[in-house]
This record gives sequence, C-alpha cells and structure tokens, in this order.
Amino acid sequence: MSEFTKHNKRRVGELETLFYGILKGDKLGELVRENQSVIDSCVPQDVIAVVDVLVAKKVPMAKLKIGVNKLLNLLHKTLAEYPYYPPERESYIGCLIENNRLMDERLLAIKPLFRGVNKQASDNSIKKELLHKLIDLEKFSNYYTIKENLLFPVIEKYITEYRCLQVMWSFHDDIRRNLKSAINMLNGEIDMDLKLFNRQVGDLFFNMYAIKFREERILFPLVEEIVEEDILSALLRESMEIGFPFYQPENILLNDNFTPVIDNTDIDLETGNLSVEQIKLLFNHLPVDITFVDENNKVKYFSTPKKRIFPRTKSVIGRDVHNCHPPESVHVVEQIVESFRNGEKDVASFWINMKGELLLIQYFAVRTENGEYKGVVEVSQEITEIRNLQGENRLLDWES
Repeated sequence: MSEFTKHNKRRVGELETLFYGILKGDKLGELVRENQSVIDSCVPQDVIAVVDVLVAKKVPMAKLKIGVNKLLNLLHKTLAEYPYYPPERESYIGCLIENNRLMDERLLAIKPLFRGVNKQASDNSIKKELLHKLIDLEKFSNYYTIKENLLFPVIEKYITEYRCLQVMWSFHDDIRRNLKSAINMLNGEIDMDLKLFNRQVGDLFFNMYAIKFREERILFPLVEEIVEEDILSALLRESMEIGFPFYQPENILLNDNFTPVIDNTDIDLETGNLSVEQIKLLFNHLPVDITFVDENNKVKYFSTPKKRIFPRTKSVIGRDVHNCHPPESVHVVEQIVESFRNGEKDVASFWINMKGELLLIQYFAVRTENGEYKGVVEVSQEITEIRNLQGENRLLDWES
C-alpha cells in the first residue's frame, strides 16, 4: 500500500481533537499553535479517516459541516501542496475534473453580475443576465447526481472509510437549494430579499469551490489510488447516460454492440408463464419507476422505463439503501423500512412538485403469503396529467 492510502492513527486522533476544539469555540490562534504539527503533516487520507470517525459518532450534520469547513480551512495549504498529478481529460476522473474547470469558469462569469445586482438593484437587465447564468449553472446538478449514483457506490465498495460521502452529499443538496432559491428570486417566483439572496449566493460560491477542492485534492486522488482503472472507465457509459453538465467526452470507445444472452425459459408466475425477456419488457414498459430493496436492505433491481423520474444506474445494485439517500432525508427511508419490517405499516406515500411536474412516490412492503417481510418496492410516477383529468372519456381519440 502506498503512502497515500495510509493514514496515521495518531494524526487522525489529533485532527479529531482539533475538530472538537473548533466546535467549542476555542481561541483559533491557540488551537493552531497547539496543533501546528498535525496541520503541517496531515495527508488526504487522514481527512477522510477523521470525517469517517465523526460521522460514525453521529455528530449532528449541521455541526459536522460547520466544523469540517473550518477544519479544512486550516488544512487548506497542506492539502493543496500534497503531490497529485491529475489524469488525462478523457479518463473518468479527468472528465469530472474538466467539468469542474468549466463550472469554475461559469462562477467567474457570474461574480461581476452578482456585484452588479447589489450596486444597481433596480437594473432588470443585469438581473436577467444573471438569471440566465444561474440557470446554465443549474446544469451542474447532473454532476452531483453522477457522483451520488455512480461514483459513491464504487467508493463504498472499495474504501472502508466512506462515510465522508454523507457529508459531501449534504453539501450537494445545500448547493441545489441555494441555487434554486436564487433563481426563483430573480425570476419573480418568490419575492426578492437582497440580504437573503446575497447569503445564498455567497454560500453557493463557497460550497461549490469547497467541493471542487475536496474532490480534486482529497477524494479523487484516493479513488485513483485504490479503484482499478477499468472499473472507473466502466462508469463512463452510465455517466454519459445521465449526461455530464458541460464536458462530454468524445473519443471514448463504448461497446454499443454488446447483446446480453437471455435465457428465454419460461418462469412460472402462478398466474401465467413469462420468459426473462418478457418480464424485462413488461417492467420497462410500465409508466412508473420501480426499485426493489430486499429484506437485507440491499438494492436488488430497478426498472428502466423510457422516461425515468429519478436517476438509477447499475452501480446501485447491491448497495445498502441507507447510502442511497441524502443524510438529511435518510431517516425517513429508515423509518419506512423499519415500520414495514415490524409489521406496523404496509404503504407509505409522498407527492412532490419537481421541475413543473407532480410526482407520486410510494413505498410498498413486500411479504410472503405467511406475512414474512421480504423487502420494499418503491414506485414513482409522474401524475400531473392524471391529476388534471375531469369528467369521462369513453371513446378512443388519438387525434386530440
């Protein structure tokens, strides 16, 4: 194992002590002097290890994020100087880094417009230009979706101390919320509160730059060190299905001619016999997203309808359902699963508005005829058109 993948237990313990000192509000100058040795000698793996420890000890996420931000600010110089040689742009990690670079360019273009809104709050032309820039920046949400649904599952399989991903995911959601709110203020969907707008855009810039640094100086180097290149390369295909926000690799050989061998032996389903191919076609033609999690809380299957509501990739198969949700909402999923497991409930339903569509999300307990819990199926459906139905339509009319 290389020096990069090693972490020093003593340094991790000292970083943990430093973290708690920061949270308590100890005098920063004294903290730095007392911990200068670990500040100067820590390596990226130490940071991953200490955050893993803090998450495992259930430090509340809000406090954890504040402390991590301040801790990494003290470690910034040391981490920035740690040797790292980025991969080729056409590699998987290189593609992520290139999208980060293009994100950085967009943030730089937004800065003068943001200052302009503060200097000339009544100038609608500046607001309109800033709105267009923020809407373009919103495409970067796909980058975070790719990380959460593709890269994170791989990291969980290969890196024991993966809990730092929960913190990173929480920051992703902060970025999404602040960006959405800023856009809504500029387009008039909510009233413009300049003080709130400034805070949200300020947080947006801080978090996007912070995540970029933490990826490129802490997470990505460790991933490249531990995860084999062919495994990372295999992620490109599914990432391209989701769609990179700004840079899409062109010179990648994707095996589009691969045809899986399907055993068409019919399976007895009691109410009929279907082949494996027919079962796949049936599930994938239903106008809903279906995901099945077994009794051991492992994702076992998801359907691939023509229009997916929520992104799913093959990397999720075998993943613990706990790791498939943002830390702020995972407790809801755990509550649902536990209530299904102990027999208290059989159904849980939610409906939300997202991108102008009304979505119905339902969870159903899966049980044997004897009532034995075998898992949970999640069914998501876009129901805007269904909700708007009125009266009756008894005639087939394909022309309307």
